[in-house]
Amino acid sequence: MGKNDIQVVNGDADYELLLQSVGEALQRGRYAFVAAANSAMVHSYWEIGQYIIEYEQKGHAKAEYGSDVLNRLSRDLTDRYGKGFSRSNVFYMRKMYSTYPELGQLSDMLSWSHYIELLKLDDNLERSFYEKECESEHWGVRELKRQMKSMLFHRIALSTDKNEVLRLAKEGQVIEKPEDILKEPYVFEFTGLPQLPVYDEGDLEEALVSNLSQFFLELGKGFTYVGRQQKLVIAGRTYKVDLVFYHRILKCFVLVDLKRGEVQHEDIGQMNFYLNYYREEMNTEGDTEPIGIVLGAYQDKLVMQYALQNITNQVFVSRYQLYLPEREQLEAEFRRFMDGADVKQDNNSKSSDTV
Repeated sequence: MGKNDIQVVNGDADYELLLQSVGEALQRGRYAFVAAANSAMVHSYWEIGQYIIEYEQKGHAKAEYGSDVLNRLSRDLTDRYGKGFSRSNVFYMRKMYSTYPELGQLSDMLSWSHYIELLKLDDNLERSFYEKECESEHWGVRELKRQMKSMLFHRIALSTDKNEVLRLAKEGQVIEKPEDILKEPYVFEFTGLPQLPVYDEGDLEEALVSNLSQFFLELGKGFTYVGRQQKLVIAGRTYKVDLVFYHRILKCFVLVDLKRGEVQHEDIGQMNFYLNYYREEMNTEGDTEPIGIVLGAYQDKLVMQYALQNITNQVFVSRYQLYLPEREQLEAEFRRFMDGADVKQDNNSKSSDTV
């Protein structure tokens, strides 16, 4: 075959399709190989944890070994089998078995690195939530770490009720209605704005758009970016919406208005105005009612109550912050919320009995 013949073959559409198909098959094979290797490693480490605990339960881990059993095992395994058996790793192998006593409880979709992060969580509800989200959203370890640090579970849980919290832990975040996409607060630590002495709403908007991948991770599942400063021309006047998204699951536009400081009552009227326009002028067949989210650094609850009263559009107000939340504070709020839910439920039950 001559040089010209080779050029014809390389330019052939069927050959390009063949090349693409082969490449996709290789990618699938490599992914399957890595997934199988990760699964095998996780299963092996779970089994090692089982052996350690069974050894301890037989009474071997007493005075002569005590807490030193993990140190000794780490040294001996490293001597015999090389890297991967640090004291920390052996500790988490043991903890994996004690946390997941049935092998079937482990997910083949998660790596050992995922499980190390998950095993740092003592709360079963919280850990279960992050497991489900890792599986459904295909989070890497980096994404998992960020969401855990941002206290995603607590922030979503505090915007719902107790029954939904239990569902959240069992199924992960399920998007069925507008309220399901909301968080309190939103966390934008990735913007870098806290390092600036002064910033305005335009700086915040620019920082969010410049970090879209992290912004999407914070917004949650289903969001696609439409644009910023989207123009609305009405009666010869031009108005602009800060950020516009489309939600694939809810099948609607999501309009976001950013406020540097406190959300004012007139901000609600402005968002209501935007939503009316989008419903009448931008929606097409199959689209549902648009959603508006006004994000501010803080708000007065009473003012917002009056501002939102009798508005039929889907307008929501939430808070954002530029730093990661304090775990202790959110955990305390979550405990009060769950205890309060119990009390409320008990009171309702007593009232029903009285009637």
